[in-house]
Amino acid sequence: MQDSYNVLFLCTGNSARSIMAEAILNHKDAVRFRAYSAGSHAKGAVHPAALRQLEQARLSTKGLRSKGWKEFSQPGAPPLDFVFTVCDNAAREVCPVWPGQPMTAHWGVPDPAAVAGTDEQIARAFRDAFVILERRISLFVCLPLKSLDSLAIKKQIERIGFE
Repeated sequence: MQDSYNVLFLCTGNSARSIMAEAILNHKDAVRFRAYSAGSHAKGAVHPAALRQLEQARLSTKGLRSKGWKEFSQPGAPPLDFVFTVCDNAAREVCPVWPGQPMTAHWGVPDPAAVAGTDEQIARAFRDAFVILERRISLFVCLPLKSLDSLAIKKQIERIGFE
């Protein structure tokens, strides 16, 4: 394996979970990883509660935007090493064929944008999703990628989705 890796987090709307995952990974280890996010049916805007959660966690929201996954399957796109789906809908959808055949895994997280209720209930749903993603990404960045073979890495990243 190489010294740095491109990681794409996918969801349906690319407005909450995948956006938060992108920000978390870019914050945790911007030396070894470059994180991106996209959606199969991008909403076109980042959910305001996702931005609030990231700001409360003191993570940068600079450059975050909702975008479609086709952006990452076209010529000139960054070569991907890992692709993680973070919602059930995207896991069941037919994903594009990614150049270079990156490793993929499903890390399903309940959709905080689907929660209806008080401002406090909505904030809690976003906080819960953030905590799940933060824990999984923390485990991922601790993997000794350079010393594992592809099969071992694949098993480890799939296992993280069940943590």
